[in-house]
Amino acid sequence: MPIGLENLTDAAYRLAAMNVLAFDTCFDGCSVCVAQRRDGAVVELTSAFERFEMGHAERLVPMIDEVMRRAGVAFEDIDRLAVTVGPGTFTGTRIGVAAARGLALATGIAVVGVSSLAVMAEVALRELGPPAEDETLAIAVDARRGEAYVQLFGANATHAKTPPQLMRIEDAARLGGDGPLIVAGSAAGAVAAAAASAGRSATPRLPDLLPEAAALARMAMELVPGEAPIVPLYLRPPDAKPQDGKAISRAQP
Repeated sequence: MPIGLENLTDAAYRLAAMNVLAFDTCFDGCSVCVAQRRDGAVVELTSAFERFEMGHAERLVPMIDEVMRRAGVAFEDIDRLAVTVGPGTFTGTRIGVAAARGLALATGIAVVGVSSLAVMAEVALRELGPPAEDETLAIAVDARRGEAYVQLFGANATHAKTPPQLMRIEDAARLGGDGPLIVAGSAAGAVAAAAASAGRSATPRLPDLLPEAAALARMAMELVPGEAPIVPLYLRPPDAKPQDGKAISRAQP
């Protein structure tokens, strides 16, 4: 692992060689990527991406092992861990963050955490190209109950226009003013329809969009780990709550 990497100037930091292990489990998929920065260019060594609703805990660690083997790297070769911290499902988000923190504790590798919506924006910008000067890219993911996880972006996924938010569909359609929207994600159709009903131009795109570890790895190259440990970004309290006034019964000996 390079020594003193955090103390380099911004320009030197962006040119320094670096290996990143990135992974995501926030929504209905699991992805892992090992990427390398060489002379300022990012090279994806290998990656894996699978779609499923359940089974993240069972699949993540084997997928990390498979990807690292194919890349020909060991943990002593990794300079940064990167993980999506949410929003997402409670189980998926917790699994990813817990895995990153556990690996960091075991190996001493520093971790960066990125919004799942920002990673989705990076994927969308690669596929769609940057929005027009008067347009805004909205990443909108169905959060059920008539709500969506929403974040607004311009031409750069690492510089969001808003923080990640949990909003009613109607409020998401008005977020950021009345300028035209390009909406991507599983709630794109609903948000675009609500925007059109309110007289705002909105185009739904990429309804099957999910975070991808390859995009996360590219973003992680530009980030410097903070001193505080990463924590999950849930945006919504858990559905399961203890029953008030109910004691937990204990088995009698």
